[in-house]
Amino acid sequence: MRYLTAGESHGPQLTAIIEGLPSGLTLTEENINADLARRQKGYGRGRRMQIEKDRVQITGGVRHGYTLGSPVALIVENKDWTHWTNIMGIEPLEEEQSEIKRKVTRPRPGHADLIGGIKYGHRDLRNVLERSSARETTVRVAAGAVAKTLLKELGIEVASHVLEIGGVRANTPNYSTLKELKERTEQSPVRCFDETAEKAMMEAIDQAKENGDSIGGIVEVIVEGMPPGVGSYVHYDRKLDAKIAAAIMSINAFKGVEFGLGFEMARIPGSRVHDEIVWSEEEGYSRKTNRLGGFEGGMTTGMPIIVRGVMKPIPTLYKPLQSVDIDTKEPFTASIERSDSCAVPAASVVAEAAVAWELAAALVDQFNGDRLGTLVQAVKEQKEYGRLF
Repeated sequence: MRYLTAGESHGPQLTAIIEGLPSGLTLTEENINADLARRQKGYGRGRRMQIEKDRVQITGGVRHGYTLGSPVALIVENKDWTHWTNIMGIEPLEEEQSEIKRKVTRPRPGHADLIGGIKYGHRDLRNVLERSSARETTVRVAAGAVAKTLLKELGIEVASHVLEIGGVRANTPNYSTLKELKERTEQSPVRCFDETAEKAMMEAIDQAKENGDSIGGIVEVIVEGMPPGVGSYVHYDRKLDAKIAAAIMSINAFKGVEFGLGFEMARIPGSRVHDEIVWSEEEGYSRKTNRLGGFEGGMTTGMPIIVRGVMKPIPTLYKPLQSVDIDTKEPFTASIERSDSCAVPAASVVAEAAVAWELAAALVDQFNGDRLGTLVQAVKEQKEYGRLF
């Protein structure tokens, strides 16, 4: 199972094509729109979220509410396109219309502008920034919502929350079920379970905005219900935790990933790192702890998956940094594109989608994924096999 996205930040629309989704899965636009709305929320978001009210259109692969097994096509219109039709138009421009382009020659530090221009030979860096924009994560969240719909049919639940923003660290959330975690964090402007930390995070965002600056943070994704043995120890490129790490790192502005205790493992002995194995007739194999975050040898253990991602501060600043004009080679203050002072709460939704996709794809690829019914049965049998092994 795979997907491909297309579209620019201020183009007419964003598109995703999903290939390999099982037939018979109940799928409606509302399944997806709920997550698109979650992505647009969050304290610290910029003005564009007031313009775009993202809604998906399913234009292929679904009939009367069910997937067909053929590629599923999703599109999300960019409402801001009406203000950019000349600048981002498809048709060629006449020489005398060149000023319409609003050519960008000043690369912004921390963005793909300069290196993207070097790679593709673009002298107008708008050709780079339009595609490298985090706006693309809109359809990644849409694809992730489809994956979550499939995972739910397989008895697998996915949730995310914010652990840290701008140096303000939340306490480890004390919840009894993922439902409780979801309900609390959905009510939080920063998607944080800890109400005390929530207020301090909002204050840190306000201070960054006042300073014309930006701040980053840490998000955590938790998955329950995965069967053991998904992934592989045989080949490096089939290790499922490695695929998830790559997916998290592919999100704009993410610079680090960890599972379970993560980087803390470098500071403590092995006796406090590895998870002791136990067995009971009721549950089969389990672990006394979950310090490895649900993975051993690149495969799921059946314990909850715990993965965290580090998001750097957004590099577009209202107190911009110095840059160099690629035409004149003169120093300039970097140009400002509309931006957020903090997008960590929204990034947690994107991370949730990225993890959900990798898990769903791994299950479809490892088991019979042509029909939903056979996939459900195969996953059920894997869980039972892991218990009785």
